[in-house]
Amino acid sequence: MSTSDAAPEEHIAPDSPGADTTWFVVPLFNEAEVIGDVIRDLRTRYPLVVCVDDGSLDDSGRIAAEAGAAVVRHPYNMGQGAALKTGIDYALRDAQMQQVVTFDSDGQHQVDDAAAMIAKLRAQDVDIVLGSRFLDARTKPGLLKRIVLRGAVWYTNLTTGVKLTDAHNGLRVLDREACATMAIEQNRMAHASEIVEEIGRHKFTVAEHPVHILYTDYSRSKGQSVLNSVNIVIDMLFR
Repeated sequence: MSTSDAAPEEHIAPDSPGADTTWFVVPLFNEAEVIGDVIRDLRTRYPLVVCVDDGSLDDSGRIAAEAGAAVVRHPYNMGQGAALKTGIDYALRDAQMQQVVTFDSDGQHQVDDAAAMIAKLRAQDVDIVLGSRFLDARTKPGLLKRIVLRGAVWYTNLTTGVKLTDAHNGLRVLDREACATMAIEQNRMAHASEIVEEIGRHKFTVAEHPVHILYTDYSRSKGQSVLNSVNIVIDMLFR
């Protein structure tokens, strides 16, 4: 595993709550086409970004570093859960870190939503804020995706005791205690259910916040919506 560090920018936008104490953890696998724009846009408001290049076969890691992110590289593809764990461990090295945001590398997450979730974490004094696609009408998943996501919510609520409206949303804010306490041992997509289980097991306080997941032509061209639906089903059945 190798690491390259980026220097934080000096100027922080006024509408960026927690900008100097928040690390964004971005799992990264073969997103060279978009990752530069994602990181540059993010760092106009949140300078502390670590990308975990999970064995990419393209120039994703180099482009992320050039855009200003710290980059940690896995020697081979270990899965999104493993990338999140590596990124959270990296953020915990910063004694000033108060919260971590998990943020996708493909352009589907919105910085405005992340900022609002950080503000909610601080204002409501909860341990974790989770994004939900189903608290407003902005997100437009396809029929298959919607059915699978609703099924995942039902299954996760039943098995964990944590009542959510969206159980597999990758946009999350975790405070420092949750980052240090929560175990993420499932390397691949099962980590999403594992995180909810950890919330219930440790009795973390949690809030949800409406978020807009933007299903772009780019993500659809990679088949991510259908693939993620399949991964969620496998997660529920075989973990």
